[in-house]
Amino acid sequence: MNDVLLQVTKSPAARNIIKSLGLPIPLPEPLARPKGPWAALPLEKRTVVVGAAGSSVLLRAVATALAEAGASPWVDAAQGSMALETFTEAGEAFARPARRDDQRSTEARIDALVFDASALRDPSDLRALYDFFHARIDRLARSGRVVVLGTVRVTSPEQAAAQSALSGFVRSVAKEVGRKGATANLVLVEPEAEARAGAVLRWLLDRQSAFVTAQPLVVSLRARDAGRPLWVRPLDGRVAIVTGAARGIGRATARRLAAEGAHVFCVDRPADGDETSAIAREIGGTAVLCDVTSPDAPAQITAALGERGVDVIVHNAGITRDKTLARMKPEAWDAVIDVNLQAAIRITTALEASSLRDGGRVICLSSVSGIAGNVGQSNYAASKAALIGWVDALSLRLASRGITANAIAPGFIETRMTSAIPIAIREAGRRLSALGQGGQPEDVAEAITFLASPGAQGISGRTLRVCGGALIGA
Repeated sequence: MNDVLLQVTKSPAARNIIKSLGLPIPLPEPLARPKGPWAALPLEKRTVVVGAAGSSVLLRAVATALAEAGASPWVDAAQGSMALETFTEAGEAFARPARRDDQRSTEARIDALVFDASALRDPSDLRALYDFFHARIDRLARSGRVVVLGTVRVTSPEQAAAQSALSGFVRSVAKEVGRKGATANLVLVEPEAEARAGAVLRWLLDRQSAFVTAQPLVVSLRARDAGRPLWVRPLDGRVAIVTGAARGIGRATARRLAAEGAHVFCVDRPADGDETSAIAREIGGTAVLCDVTSPDAPAQITAALGERGVDVIVHNAGITRDKTLARMKPEAWDAVIDVNLQAAIRITTALEASSLRDGGRVICLSSVSGIAGNVGQSNYAASKAALIGWVDALSLRLASRGITANAIAPGFIETRMTSAIPIAIREAGRRLSALGQGGQPEDVAEAITFLASPGAQGISGRTLRVCGGALIGA
């Protein structure tokens, strides 16, 4: 079902009428979303202003990422000549010289604000954070981006306090800029993982991350190195499996993975054979009709793969059987745990032993309900929370092979399932977020595609929320 308020927002006349009448109706800003596969220069002609607190080992990674992505960087004049030189050197190879921010109009719009806070060592250092954003946040463009970078390496209680402040700061900024359709996120970089931060920054600044906001992303060396990131068709030559591929998030994911070069095995129930075969034909993939809970499902999928092996496993298949715990029948509990959790474990275990190649990816669909819980969803929330713990532990087991394991936790996504929710609950789900609207299946598919790409090697054992900054479970 369409979001009526979002449609109204797209009409300038209707928007002006509501504003002139003073009606207390929140009007969500339409999000600028990607219109095709990954581009070599996604930030071309976009203005990015960069600041930092003191000297930092992350500045070079930031400078390189912006130059490679085609951004026009402006460096906070308060950083001095050394920071400007870092960005100038990185940009010279791409003919994109950096400039001082005080050389541009104070009225000009800013597409993105990036602040390196990794050198914060004391609460008094937080003033640099305030000074940088206070002077510029009102000039952030619609669908703009805010990214703050920090560190998980702390050597004193004072430094821990300063770095911990970043989380609350970013979540608050996300709520303030969300009315513009803009996002704010935090990247925390573990020691020696600086080189992996650039790809994460690039994705957060791009339109692929339109529905990801108020989130911390931790970049680490947990998974062994598996080669350099690819910016165009990053999944070329790779093989992916997507369960629950017949519709919704699964179908959107199959399309996106295929668009970036993967051959996708679309897995779904025989009852959904027509839809599964249709999406497989559309993307040039392969349909695999099997019930993921069947005892022979792992063998069926392995047989379908043959000698090809698999690089990306996306566990999207899932069900709900909602009832309060007192009214829930045992079969409702068992069915949800089996489909949402145990099937994923069985299939992954079988593929890990036979077909999963080094440098691969395991990606599970969790849910904000698994983080926050929900009335009448004790079975569903338990299964989705279990996936969060499972990928964390699994990532350690797979790390030496360069394989990452992560979960995606969608918030309110506009699907056939959410369209059946009573209107009052549906509207609350849409509006109770920083962006004030529901996401699209493609938003989740974009996050999955990023985690499947070589550039996400630094993210493993984590759960990424794709929720528009949902207030629930924050």
